[in-house]
Amino acid sequence: MRVLLIASAFNSLTQRVQVELRDRGHAVAVALVHDAATVRAAAGGYDPELIIAPMLTTAVPEDVWSRYTCLIVHPGPPGDRGPSSLDRAIQEGQTTWGVTVLQAVAEMDAGDVWASASFDLPPAGKSDVYRGELADAAVAAVLRAVERFASGDQRAAPQPADGRGARPYLPQSERRIDWYADTTAQILRTLRAADSRPGVLDELAGGEWFLHGGHPEDRLCGEPGRIIATRAQAICRATVDGAVWIPQLRARRTPGGPAGVKLPAALALGAALPRVPDLPAPLRLPPGRSTFSDIRYRERDGVGLVGFSFPGGAMSAGTCRRLLAAYRYACTRPTAVVVLGGSRDFFSNGIDLNVIEAAADPAAESWANIHAMNDLVEAVLTTTDRLVVSALGGNAAAGGVMLAIAADEVWCRSGAVLNPHYRLMGLPGSEYWTYSLPRRVGPEAAETLTRVPEPLGAASAQRAGLVDRVLPSTPRGFTEHVMALAAGLAGDPTTHQRLADKKAARARDEAARPLAAYRAEELALMQRVFFDPAAAYHALRRAFVRKEPRPAAEAEAGVRVEPEAVPPGQRVRQAALPST
Repeated sequence: MRVLLIASAFNSLTQRVQVELRDRGHAVAVALVHDAATVRAAAGGYDPELIIAPMLTTAVPEDVWSRYTCLIVHPGPPGDRGPSSLDRAIQEGQTTWGVTVLQAVAEMDAGDVWASASFDLPPAGKSDVYRGELADAAVAAVLRAVERFASGDQRAAPQPADGRGARPYLPQSERRIDWYADTTAQILRTLRAADSRPGVLDELAGGEWFLHGGHPEDRLCGEPGRIIATRAQAICRATVDGAVWIPQLRARRTPGGPAGVKLPAALALGAALPRVPDLPAPLRLPPGRSTFSDIRYRERDGVGLVGFSFPGGAMSAGTCRRLLAAYRYACTRPTAVVVLGGSRDFFSNGIDLNVIEAAADPAAESWANIHAMNDLVEAVLTTTDRLVVSALGGNAAAGGVMLAIAADEVWCRSGAVLNPHYRLMGLPGSEYWTYSLPRRVGPEAAETLTRVPEPLGAASAQRAGLVDRVLPSTPRGFTEHVMALAAGLAGDPTTHQRLADKKAARARDEAARPLAAYRAEELALMQRVFFDPAAAYHALRRAFVRKEPRPAAEAEAGVRVEPEAVPPGQRVRQAALPST
């Protein structure tokens, strides 16, 4: 079937729906739209059999939905309507939620229902849930709706009369935190309902900031609202009954000024940060602890798991160095297998563009960041005394994909989406991709994967050779699933021979061409881009970080953006970096 996806952004759900439909044989085009005119242009140019809107913030005009069947993916159960559905569900403490695929009509979210799916709502941030449980449910509902539509003999059903009905946008006035009245549980729900957008507006250290992310703290306490500690550049703020950790802040935009950049909280505050203790968390937290730690180590049945979770999957130079230290610690332990990752949500999206953008010298920060990423990848590539497994519980892109494939095996949750390319930032790429990627997929496929900015679903990535095993797991169950499989690998009698073969292969490869040569060649190209003020990378990075329209410089990166019309039969590729 010829399907057109229209979306306000090429975000994670749009990519997920695209790859799932494509894997099932549908001809899928994607168009980014921002008003009625661009919706008309996309529909008229492609003339689809079906239009689906995975994430749309503009109304579909009547002349389009009256001509084509248009299915809207709404992040709420049947009968729920409004633009802040998931936000309200999390803030209210709902434990189950749903997704509805409904037909576009004149009234927003009021059309008949083609399919729906429910899911358990975990205690996690909105963007994490959106990419995890909600995306799984949305894909299930979309596939069911497409199947019903394609059959030709099934019709949509009216929305239930006893649903929640239309609820307005959730404004900042309803997200405000009263630090002297709200409990830790209430504050966490408020923070999680706004993560990663729009954040919770608050006064802090003499300024106005949007707070992003929230994690409970079970031991620290102090005067409510005060910053009482830092850790991994997150800040800890006291509550009336405990404390919460806030990883990121974004300065409120001043009238006429540029958009604020979301940054690690301590870095964002800078000199305004009060003198408080920095309290690093141990890699191995004791059972029962409830505190923030973005890198953790656990060990069981001959397996060492280096788990990590960074906001947006971004890894700054400092983050890479901390993860490298944790990985090196894991390699000193008496284990046969080290698992890298294994957490829900993002695996890695590579270098931290936000930290780079905010640096006094973005070129120098880019250079430091890519070196730190390379050091981490090199450590994985040169580990020969145990097997290394990359476990992707969520999406990965650019250098994050190359970090993953440095391991001996790559295991991927069935709902993950991979973007193994750098072109959308105008970068030639690094992280030893010229060594690792051709080894896995062959030279021609490696060239295609890095040149064509198209997302890959888990199944497609496995067929391409990027992924060795796809795990049909829920986001919450992924870690335990990985640990059980890794324990089997550690106890496999053939593992000893695999290690011997691995060590010999690494020695042969090093003799043929040292890893240092791959690194030097890649970094020479990256250096030219980083330190050229006119390079497209700088404008593309700035636009991405500040949520601004992508600049004309994008053409230099070989990316087509928002065509006015789509020729029939041609796939429309609206390129964008992965986002919420």
